Parts: sequence; structure tokens; C-alpha cells
Amino acid sequence: MSQSNDSFEIIFPDGNRKTYPKGTTGYDVAHSISPGLARNALSITLNDEVMDLSRPISEGGPIKINTWDTEDGKMTFWHSSAHILAEACQELFPGVRFGIGPAIEQGFYYDMDFGDRTVTVDDLPAIEEKMTEIARRKLEFERKEIPKKEAVGYFKEKNDPYKLDLLKDLEDGTITFYTQGNFTDLCRGPHIPRTDSIKAFKLLNVAGAYWRGDSDSKQLTRIYGISFPKKSMLDDFLVMMEEAKKRDHKKLGKELGLYMIDNMIGSGLPVWLPNGTILRRRLEAFLRDEQIKRGYQEVITPHIANLRLYETSGHYPYYADSQYDPIEVDDEKYMLKPMNCPHHHRIFSNKMRSYRELPIRLSEFGTVYRYEQSGELNGLSRVRGFTQDDAHIYCTHDQLKDEIKNCIDLTQYVFSIFDMPVDIRLSFRDDNEEKYGGNLEYWERAQKELREVADELGLDYTIAPGEASFYGPKIDFIIRDAIGRKWQLGTVQVDYVMPERFELTYVGTDNSKHRPVIIHRAPFGSMERFTSILIEHFAGDFPVWLSPVQVALLPISDQYHDLAEKYEEILSSKGIRVKSDKRSEQIGAKIRDSENAKIPYMIILGERERESGSVSVRRHKQGDIGTFAFDKYLNILETEIREYQLPGKQNYN
Repeated sequence: MSQSNDSFEIIFPDGNRKTYPKGTTGYDVAHSISPGLARNALSITLNDEVMDLSRPISEGGPIKINTWDTEDGKMTFWHSSAHILAEACQELFPGVRFGIGPAIEQGFYYDMDFGDRTVTVDDLPAIEEKMTEIARRKLEFERKEIPKKEAVGYFKEKNDPYKLDLLKDLEDGTITFYTQGNFTDLCRGPHIPRTDSIKAFKLLNVAGAYWRGDSDSKQLTRIYGISFPKKSMLDDFLVMMEEAKKRDHKKLGKELGLYMIDNMIGSGLPVWLPNGTILRRRLEAFLRDEQIKRGYQEVITPHIANLRLYETSGHYPYYADSQYDPIEVDDEKYMLKPMNCPHHHRIFSNKMRSYRELPIRLSEFGTVYRYEQSGELNGLSRVRGFTQDDAHIYCTHDQLKDEIKNCIDLTQYVFSIFDMPVDIRLSFRDDNEEKYGGNLEYWERAQKELREVADELGLDYTIAPGEASFYGPKIDFIIRDAIGRKWQLGTVQVDYVMPERFELTYVGTDNSKHRPVIIHRAPFGSMERFTSILIEHFAGDFPVWLSPVQVALLPISDQYHDLAEKYEEILSSKGIRVKSDKRSEQIGAKIRDSENAKIPYMIILGERERESGSVSVRRHKQGDIGTFAFDKYLNILETEIREYQLPGKQNYN
């Protein structure tokens, strides 16, 4: 996009264009827009590459100025904070050696080898204090490019085996170092201009992490943290953390009887209890009904399959480290199913297909098994056996864009039901060819089509190079829960690779065989992980349509048990999940226990209700909402369930 050898053209997000002389920096571009933007800028994103503000720009293209309010800006900020954490540990614990220190979705971490010393949470306040001191020194992050040989020599002198191990994987040529103060790190960058932009730190946790995730390697100490440009932001974050503790799905899952993890059954293998099974089956029924309306056909596939299936797909050996070892059966090798996709591809190839049948949309709530290290397991959110709401769409090239749009529409509809705002990310490939299968021409075509669909739908999206799966680019849906946390859930992937690997064909209008295109689609992603997020999103106070028990009948004494039985029979016949509390307890205790169980509705039954034929109704967390004719209350309840109403959206008039 350069206009001449001495200048280049920048394209701003609003479509405006401007020419700058070569050597102009990101800071210069930001300042040319406004001095205020330059003060708040943290980095730039040029041609999808995030860069330091101080780096001279040599070519034009689309640009974004990254501030704290952007994802790339936060990542830059938190990556720089990880370097400050490392420098603080270097000053406090001489001889410490460093692994990696990336930014993550919420903050950053750094893996370090402290030798014979054990660093615990008790050390975190002193490290935080040192980080604050370093930030106030107003140190600049300085980028330096050096030959690989010189970089190897530097870390040999430092006696740092972890950086030397990283260098082995880098191509010969220029290596990038970053230095702030007395700390120098092997790092691709980018970083913020100066340390004093960071006003508040909080170190959150200490954990063990095997170097490169290899259990045969040494276990390093991983310190997690987060940082902010204002102290008030940290204060807000800490309030949110306290709220998150109250919403912890592991705590609520136990209190509400939703699931359990049993050591005799196995770590990371959740067992759904009766209440949790009701919740999960309602979620499945909701999506199943919606899929039927949209032309999906449901299938069921086995939990194991011949190893050859996964060798053909490439899941083995691509993901061998996360899969369970093959099982010998009748002189053949079988594997626990790590993915549903290959099974669906074989269903498609079960018979000759015509273009008239396409698109074919196959769906399954399929359970898969993947090995996770014990230290990574976490309730329902990180498990070893989980169920995906998988679907695979086999279509012609002409149908592809419409099918992608339909998948996006379904996914956005699903999350709107739960009042979860959605951010869109296009996950594309990077330059590391070893990570990906298939023909580069197909990849470029798929990425182009995804981007065109996003533009045609007017989606606000970001592009993430290097986040694609090995067989194709994808659209990732990142939802925000009730307290503002982000979770990557649904995905829509375009796949030109598997049709080649499985030799999938259909007969076209020309009577010749053609390859279909595959779309991989999963709105929830994993039923287990989505449920963990849903528990925390609603703090266990589920909408009535999802609640394991929807109505509690609370007779004030034994003489009203017959009235409770009458209403229980009517409600049950209408498909309402109802529970009668016939214990010899005071009505106050019954109400309190129903509140603790987070049952949405409580019906109080006594003499007044017997005589009038009405019901006195309480709503969880709201208290008494009034007395209703039973038929009117039943209509309110059935409408709330049928319309998937959220708590607080009801009209009781």
C-alpha cells in the first residue's frame, strides 16, 4: 500500500486514509490524531500485527491504535506487567531462572525456577511491593534485534536452560530482546512505552507448571497476576473477584446437588446428579428443538473407534499428547473418542450423495475424552470427559456463506436467551506451516470467505492470527457473563481439509464428483464447561425453564397436605417440576430452605388458600409477589417457561 519508496498509506478503522513518511512510529500516528490518544496509546495493530509504539513503520495498511479499552491494548499492558513481575523476582530472589511470561485472558503469569527455594502465596505481597517500586522508576521498554548466536551466548552466560530451549525452536537469524531496567528477556513483544503506565498490581495465585506442559520436565513455579492503569480499576476488580467466589460453580454445584467428582470414578470425570441432569437435559432439549427447526438431523456415535479413523483425520498424532493411549482389541488399536468429527464424516460417506441432498446437517451431543494434567482440572470447566454439542454441515461452495450465516444466527440466538453479550473473533492461521494441514490455497479461500461473511453481517470482530485449528480457520464467540468476565464458547469452523483426508464426494449437476465443504459448529462448545459458566452467570438462580425444581409447595401445617397433593398433581400433569415440603417444620423454616435451594417459586398453602381457591406466591429473592387465582398463576408460570423468560422480566398483572 506504499505510495512511494519514501512513504506509506495508513488506513484507519473509520476508512479514512493518510500518507506518512517512512520511519514514522505508531506514537507519531497516534499523536497526529490527537495528543490525548498518544498519551493513552499502548501499542498499535498494523496489518494484524501488534507492534510497539516506538517501532518505525516501514509499510502501510490497516491500523488500530490500542488503548486500555481494546483487547490488543490490554494484552500489551499485561505482557509488560509479566516482565515487571520477572524483574521483581530477579531482584528479590537472585539466581531465579525464567521460563515464559505471557499475557492471558485476565492478566498474566510467569513461569520461574527458584531453585531450592519454595515461593508461596505468603511471598506475593513482597513481590507486589517490588513490582510497584519498579513501575514507579519510569523505565522504558527497549527493543533490540540481535543474531541468534549472540542470543544463545547471552543465555548460556545467564545459565538459563529454559530460554536456551526456546531458542532451539527459533530460526537462525534475528532474535528480539526486550530490556527494562536491569531485566532482559527473550521476547517477541510488543510492550508499552514505560513502566509507570501501570498504577496497580495484584498477584492472584501460585501454582506448579511443568516446563512446556511435559510431565517429564521440571515443574516450575507459576505466579499469576493482573494489573491496571488506575487504582480504582483494581478496586473494582477485587469486588468482582469476591462476587466470583460467591458464584463459584464448584461451591454452588455441591450446594444445589448438580454434580460430583468422585475419586473412585476418576479425576476430571464429572457425575451428573439428578438436579444437574435435569438442568443439562433442558439445555440439550432447548438446542435440539432449535436445531430441528433449522434442518439438522441428529446422530449417535460410539465412545471408541479404530485408531485408523483418527490417523486419517489427523487428530492422531496432531493431538497425541492430549489423547488417551490406544487400546489393543483383537490385534487392532482403538481409542477413546477425542473428537466427534471423524465419525460424522464416515456417516456422510456411508452412501453416494447428490447435490440435491446438500446441505446435510448432522448434529450430536457426543461425549469425548481428552487427557488433562491433574493440576489443570477444575470442577466442570476443565475435565477429562465432556459432551460437545457438535454439528457438521456438508455443503457446496455456493451454499457455504449462507450456511455460515445460519450458524452465526443460531449461536447468537442461543446466547441471547441467557442475556450473554457476544464478541466475535476470527481465528486465522499464522506462518508456522507445521501447525496446519491441507492446501494453503484452501486456507486462504476459507479465511477470505469467513471475513466476507462477517463484513456482510456487519459484525464487530477482531482477527487472531495463530488461533485457527489445524484443519481450518474459525469464528470464535466470546461471551460476557453477569459480572463482566469473558469466556470463549461457541465456534464455527470452515474446513477444506477433512473432505480431502476422507475423500468425501457428492455428485454435482454435471454428473461428476465434487468435494463438499464442511462447517464444524458448536454453540455451547462443551456442556460441562457451559454449565459451569451458566451456574456462575446466574449465581445458581436459574430461569424457571432451567431450574431443577420450579415450584415448591409449602403447606403451613399437616392439615393442608391434601391441598399440596392436589396442586402437585395438577402442576406435574402440566410438566411443571414441583416439590411438596411436608416436613413438620415451621413455615419460616420451609421458606428459608426453599430460598437456599434457589427454587424460583414458593406457594404458601393454608386456610385462606383452601377457602378462596387462590394461591399465595413468593418469588426467590423477591419475597411475596401476591395472591393469585390458581389458573392465572399457572398461566403466568407456563408463559415464563415457554418464552424462556429471565428472572426479573415477569409481568404478574
